[in-house]
Amino acid sequence: MEPKKNPKADLTTNSSLYFVIGLFAVMIFTYVAFEWKTYDKTNDYDISMNVDDLLDEEVPMTEQIKTPPPPPPPAAPEIIEVVEDEEEVEETVIESTETSQEEEIMEVEDVVVDEMEEDVDVPFAVIEDVPVFPGCEKEKGKGASAMRACFNKMIQKHIGRNFRYPEIAQEMGVQGRVSVMFVIQKDGSIGNIRMRGPDKNLEKEAARIIGKLPKMTPGKQRGRPVRVPFSIPINFKLQ
Repeated sequence: MEPKKNPKADLTTNSSLYFVIGLFAVMIFTYVAFEWKTYDKTNDYDISMNVDDLLDEEVPMTEQIKTPPPPPPPAAPEIIEVVEDEEEVEETVIESTETSQEEEIMEVEDVVVDEMEEDVDVPFAVIEDVPVFPGCEKEKGKGASAMRACFNKMIQKHIGRNFRYPEIAQEMGVQGRVSVMFVIQKDGSIGNIRMRGPDKNLEKEAARIIGKLPKMTPGKQRGRPVRVPFSIPINFKLQ
C-alpha cells in the first residue's frame, strides 16, 4: 500500500529558491554592515580673528626728555711771574770769524781718497780679458775671440768626460735640455750655480758636472779681476 501525500504539503518544494533568497538577504545585510560609517559629534566654532579691532588700539606718545650737558669746568687761572729789574741777563757775544794777519795759516796736504772695489758682473761676451780655462794659456796672444773659442771647446770636453745619465731618469724615460748658469768668481772659482730643466734629476746631474769645473784664471776688466757670468745648455737625450 503506497502512502498518499498532498503535493501542497511537501516541504521540499521551492527549497532551493528560498535558500537563494536567504543567501542574498544575508549578503545585503553584510555589505550594509561593512559600509556603515559613523562620525563623532563635533562642535563648530568661529576661530577667525578680526584684525581691524587690533589695529584700532592707540599707542601713547612718549616724549624724550633731553638733559642739558654739564657746564664746562672753569679755566685755570694764569700764573704770571713777575721778574725783578735788578736781575742781570747774560748777553750773547758773537765772536768774529775773520783772521788777522798775525795768525799763521796751516797748509793742507792733498786728500787721498781710497777707491772702493765694487763687485761688478761683466758678461762673457764683452769682457776685455776672457777667463782662461786650464789648457788655453797658449791662446793668449791670439786675441779675445780665440780665447773665447778655446774656453767653449774646453768646457764642452769637460761636460763630455763627466757626463753620466741618471738611472732613475732613464727608467722614467725623462729627457730634455737643462740650462745651467754659473759665475766665474774673481779668484777663478765657480759659484752661484743655477739650473732650469724638465726634471730635478737632470738638473742635479748638470749641477754636479759644472761643480767639477777646474779653477780658472779670472777674467779682468780694465786690469781688475771681475766676476764673469756664463751659461751653457746640457742636452739629455735617450738613445
